[in-house]
Amino acid sequence: MKVGLFIPCYVDAVYPEVGMATWKLLKHLGLDVTYPEKQTCCGQPMANAGFEKQSIPLAEKFEDMFKDFDYVVAPSVSCTAFIRLNYPRLLNHECETAKRSMDVVEFLHDVAKVNRRLGTFPHRVSLHNSCHGVRELGLSSPSEQHIAKFNKIKDLLQLVDGIDIVEPERPDECCGFGGMFSVEETAVSAQMGKDKVERHIQTGAEYVTGPDCSCLMHMAGVAKKQGLNIQFKHVVEILAAGL
Repeated sequence: MKVGLFIPCYVDAVYPEVGMATWKLLKHLGLDVTYPEKQTCCGQPMANAGFEKQSIPLAEKFEDMFKDFDYVVAPSVSCTAFIRLNYPRLLNHECETAKRSMDVVEFLHDVAKVNRRLGTFPHRVSLHNSCHGVRELGLSSPSEQHIAKFNKIKDLLQLVDGIDIVEPERPDECCGFGGMFSVEETAVSAQMGKDKVERHIQTGAEYVTGPDCSCLMHMAGVAKKQGLNIQFKHVVEILAAGL
């Protein structure tokens, strides 16, 4: 099984440690992983801003760059969801590469089926469910559907020694980031972020974790401005800790 590692631009530029942790974890599991050089943005920012045509050349490059891999894995639910759901429409044809693109959590849970002990993280961690992960990639159960509860992120975190996993009230409620939403509706976005961070703090957690750096970045900004003592780590950083 050949795995192509896709590191979204904001992870590469702002959270390179998340990209490194993803590589480290996949290699630790014995997977054949390649990081193709000269990667670019998947096109999500411009498409979300209403400039879809500008994202088409990026979609074409992505499809060509990753066409020879069995799976394309990325530590980002929003980018993965954009690729899988929007590329076929933008390119106006069936996209095999997009079909094989997966967030690292769903890949580890559904394809690699990891069930052995991983690293060590002796801390209380509050679990954040990003909207794209819940409602587009199916990483956890949406509360509004009233179905049996499941959470693939939590399943993986339970493989880490010493961790105490908790969840906030309203566990799948949006943190308020939403890409362009946080720019266009700043006041609403900020208040949603404050409410969400407060619910995470009420769990007594030392850390908040989740599958998307954009949500974590938004909440970390809120916490820093308010002087709150809580830290934020992408789920792969915790899964790879101590390996």
